Amino acid sequence: VQLQASGGGLVQAGDSLRLSCSIPGHDLSKYAMGWFRQAPGKEREFVAAINWSGGDTYVADSVKGRFIISKDNAKNTVYLSMNRLKPEDTAVYYCAGDGSTSGIEVGRKPRDFGLWGRGTQVTVSS
Repeated sequence: VQLQASGGGLVQAGDSLRLSCSIPGHDLSKYAMGWFRQAPGKEREFVAAINWSGGDTYVADSVKGRFIISKDNAKNTVYLSMNRLKPEDTAVYYCAGDGSTSGIEVGRKPRDFGLWGRGTQVTVSS
């Protein structure tokens, strides 16, 4: 199963982007979903996660107040709305899914998610 993430690009500091991710052929309402990012030379880090219904969300302190994760189960898509982007947000952003608890429990570590996409590059210039 390959998650499909899209929406990355090159923007200036202060701009906004919205990333999207879906799991073709799978019911997203049965998955907890997460976004992670990895900058060159750094470990993959947690950005945000959301439970099966979209009612519970978690974001990393580094993006709190700027990034919002949301889910539209009818469209089978999860989003990461990124506002007031900073150069330090530059990274490859990965979408991840976990269906092991039908989306009830929400992890925050890469090992908590079994499904991954290929990533989309976000570059923020100063």
